[in-house]
Amino acid sequence: MTEFQQQDGISSSSSSSSSKNVIIMEEWNGSSSSKLSKTAVLTLTPSSFSLQRSGNRFSEVSTRIVGAFVPEGFPTSVTPDYVPFQIWDSLQGLSTYIRMMLSTQWFLRDFTGMLGGILFTFYQGSNLDNNAKMWRLVADLMNDLGMLTDLVSPLFPSAFVVIVCLGSISRSFTGVASGATRAALTQHFSLQNNAADISAKEGSQETLATMTGMILGMLLARVTMGHPVAIWFSFLSLTLFHMYANYRAVCCLSLTTLNCQRSSILLQSFMETGKVLSPEKVSSMEHILPSWTSLWRSKTDDLLHKRIHLGVRVSSLSHKDMIDLSGSTGSYYKKVKYFLMPKSGVVNVYVHKQSTAADVLQSFIHALVLGNHVNKTKFVHEESRSWMDKHYEGYIAKLKLTGWKTERLLAPPVVWRADWLSNEKIE
Repeated sequence: MTEFQQQDGISSSSSSSSSKNVIIMEEWNGSSSSKLSKTAVLTLTPSSFSLQRSGNRFSEVSTRIVGAFVPEGFPTSVTPDYVPFQIWDSLQGLSTYIRMMLSTQWFLRDFTGMLGGILFTFYQGSNLDNNAKMWRLVADLMNDLGMLTDLVSPLFPSAFVVIVCLGSISRSFTGVASGATRAALTQHFSLQNNAADISAKEGSQETLATMTGMILGMLLARVTMGHPVAIWFSFLSLTLFHMYANYRAVCCLSLTTLNCQRSSILLQSFMETGKVLSPEKVSSMEHILPSWTSLWRSKTDDLLHKRIHLGVRVSSLSHKDMIDLSGSTGSYYKKVKYFLMPKSGVVNVYVHKQSTAADVLQSFIHALVLGNHVNKTKFVHEESRSWMDKHYEGYIAKLKLTGWKTERLLAPPVVWRADWLSNEKIE
C-alpha cells in the first residue's frame, strides 16, 4: 500500500481543523488490476462518516457469470489468439452435440451434467489449483458417486431418470475438477519445460491402465454374473481401494507452491524455530481431505489461515474502523499496498487496487503474523509490523533457498480492492 496520499484540491497546510483529517476510501471490483470498476466511496471527516455506493447489483452478478466462462484477468491474462480459437472450438462443439441429440434420447441426462459442470465452475473454478490435492480427491469421489448411481438406478424404476441425472451431475464435477488439477500437477512435475510430454505420457499410462482394467473387469463380470451380492461386494471393495489409492497418490505429492495452508504451516514453524520446513515435510503436515471430513476436530486444531479473510470489501468498514485507520493504526501500513483489520479473532485483509502478486503474498504473510499475535498482546499492529520489518525479507529468501516458489500466493482471486486518499500524509 502506498502512503495515504494527498487528496486532490485539499492543501495539507490548511489551517482549518475540519480539513486535516479527511480520509476517502474507494472500493473497486474486478478480477484484474487493469479492469476494475468503482463500487463504493467511504468518506470520514471529524464530524461525519458516509458511505456512497456506485454501480449496481446487476453488474456484479453479470461479472460473476462471465467469470464462469473466461479465465481470471481476461482479456489481459491470455494471448490474442485465445478468443478466436475459443469461438471456433465452441462452434465445433455445438455442432457435435446437435448431431448427438439426433442419435440419442439421453438429452436430460447430458443437459443436467453440462449444467452441473458450468455451476461447479461458477462457484469453484478459480480455486481448483489453490488446493490441487484436495480437489483431486474430490474429483475421484464424485466419479465414484456417479458410478454408484448407475448401479443403483435400475433398482428404482420410478426414480430412474432422477438418479441418472444426479449421476451425470456428479461426473460433470469430476470432469472439471480433474482437468484443472491435472494441469496444475503437470506443471509441478515439469522441470525442463516438458509439460506437454508429461501430459502425453500420462495419457498413455492411463490408457494402458484402462485397457487392463477392462480385461480384468470383463473377467470379474463373468465370475459374478447372476450373483448380486458378489457384484455389490466387488464394487464396494474396489471403490474403497480406489479412494485409498488416490489418497496415497496425493500424499506422495510435495508441491512447492505457496497456498494458504502451506503458508500457514511454514510461517508458524518459522516463528517457533527460525527454520523453514522442506516441501516434503510440509506435505506430511497438510490436511488434504475436504473440511467436512474433519468435523470432529476441535476448533483449536484449525490452522491460522482459516482465520484470514483476503480481499475484504472496504464498504464493510465501520465508523470506528475508519477512525482507527486515520489514527495510529493506519501509520503501520503507509509503505505497503494493503492494510489489516483484526475483528473477533479474524484478520481482514484489504488490498490496494495497484497491488501486485508479491504484495498479495506479503499481505497474507503479514496477516498470519498479526493473527499469531492476537490474544497474546494488546499491541498486535506494532508487534506484527516489527516482525515484518525484521524478518520478512530474510524469510522469503530462506523459502527460495529451500525450494519454495514465492512469486505469488495460490489463493482465491482478489476481486475486491481499494484505494485510499487523505489530505495529509500519516507520519
